[in-house]
Amino acid sequence: MDFDLVIVGLGPVGAVAANLAGQAGLRTLVLDKTNAVYDKPRAMGFDQEAMRIFGNLGIGEKIAPYVMPYRPSEYRTTGARVIRRIDAARPPFQLGWAPNYVFMQPQIEGTLRENLARFPSVTVELGVEATAVVSGEDCASVTLTHASGEQHTYRSSYVLACDGGTSAIRTRLGLDMEDLDFDEPWLVVDVILNDGCGGNLPTTNVQYCEVERPSTFVVGPDRCRRWEFMINPDETPEQVSQPDFVRKLISRWLDDDEYEIWRASSYRFHALVLRSWRADRIFFLGDAAHMTPPFLAQGMCQGIRDASNLIWKLAMVKQRAAHASLLDTYEAERAPHVRQTTLVTKELGKLICERDPVAASRRDERLLAELAANPQGTVRQSLIPGLGTGFLSASHHGPRGQLFPQPRVKAADGDERLLDEVTGLTFRIVVSADADAAAVAQVVSEYERLRHLPVELVLVGPRPIAQDAPSYAYHDVSGVLVSWLRQHDCSIVIARPDHYVYGACQKPAEASALIQELVTALSSASLQDRKDPIAST
Repeated sequence: MDFDLVIVGLGPVGAVAANLAGQAGLRTLVLDKTNAVYDKPRAMGFDQEAMRIFGNLGIGEKIAPYVMPYRPSEYRTTGARVIRRIDAARPPFQLGWAPNYVFMQPQIEGTLRENLARFPSVTVELGVEATAVVSGEDCASVTLTHASGEQHTYRSSYVLACDGGTSAIRTRLGLDMEDLDFDEPWLVVDVILNDGCGGNLPTTNVQYCEVERPSTFVVGPDRCRRWEFMINPDETPEQVSQPDFVRKLISRWLDDDEYEIWRASSYRFHALVLRSWRADRIFFLGDAAHMTPPFLAQGMCQGIRDASNLIWKLAMVKQRAAHASLLDTYEAERAPHVRQTTLVTKELGKLICERDPVAASRRDERLLAELAANPQGTVRQSLIPGLGTGFLSASHHGPRGQLFPQPRVKAADGDERLLDEVTGLTFRIVVSADADAAAVAQVVSEYERLRHLPVELVLVGPRPIAQDAPSYAYHDVSGVLVSWLRQHDCSIVIARPDHYVYGACQKPAEASALIQELVTALSSASLQDRKDPIAST
């Protein structure tokens, strides 16, 4: 077997998948048709979950110059009345990072690509096209065609199709996408403000819910600002993309000499979800599997979640720590999550895109009443679901399927870091220091029998740690995790490598059962009976 994985496509999703695969030690070949990162932005927003993953990859500080916390959003109707507010969760931050960010995509992608050099198990081939991908019973094969016409064929255990919304792999296989009934033409314009200009622009992000032309304004990093304009029925994408037309649209906010146009591109904002995310040994991620309108800044986040969900499962199978049936939970978990997030985004889009004056008036009345009842508006993070099915405990107690928090923790020696930096991307059995001694002793005993699995034990409490405390004991400096455990009435939690909660409980006897359930679930069929090349090469 030449590789454990071949990843087709080195956009942000493919790059995250390749970094996670390298971190897990998977022998990985990454392919892309282009030789360099596209030099203009496409996505502009990502959330705390994506930033946590960037932090896990060790590039949090490197990308800091190219990101900025996302501003609150106001929905304004004709006459500039605010009819809705969407804001971020307040500190302390649950995942250790700000809830949402705007970013410069070329620089982030470049950093992700540079980071791949850290991993000797990752090979990158640029300027090549995957002209044939074949999935067999025992392996997959990928044929690369170079610009010269030279071809090479490699065998791999699995292929990850990260080749975008026009995915050639998906198209060749004839796979269908479910249409969630949203298809609207928009123009996206990025500008760079000239020095000293733009002081009169909104300080928040704005959704202009105006029937004449719905539009969006986003405060980007540094001097970058983005507008998105709905294209009217009597206009063509080619017409609205012309510089003179763009400047006419922007003239509502800026004079011509206050900015330079960086990019003006037309898109159709779609809501699509692949009906089958796997074809034998081929998995689909990112835009190859789903397309989400931009109104919640979740498009790229969805793909990054795909990578985070799948790579640890592939690594567990490779390490013979899990049965290959674990891979079936990828679609079972990601498809409902993506569908729900896309439907929420679609509903926001329908609010913004309303062109009928009578319907828009009814919308305004309803949203104004909601805003009067809740002046603080909607917390953006509340719109993103957890996991409801898949590789989760049978018990629905507490925070099962939710994202596990990440506090800053301090060890007995005074070393203070984010929790992920302490444990790495493993399963974590987390026990509250406030649990009774019997519960703690029981979990420690169970943990000692799990050394064949990638799992870390964490004892966390609200007070500083004594010098003679065990190495797995930590002080929750931020109080985030301690408060969260109390909120969910649990003292023992098992978190997965992708930071979703496998299960939680309160009592020592329940802890033993929960840990045993995890072990049984990972070995749900005989490892010796399976024929899976990624586990035997």
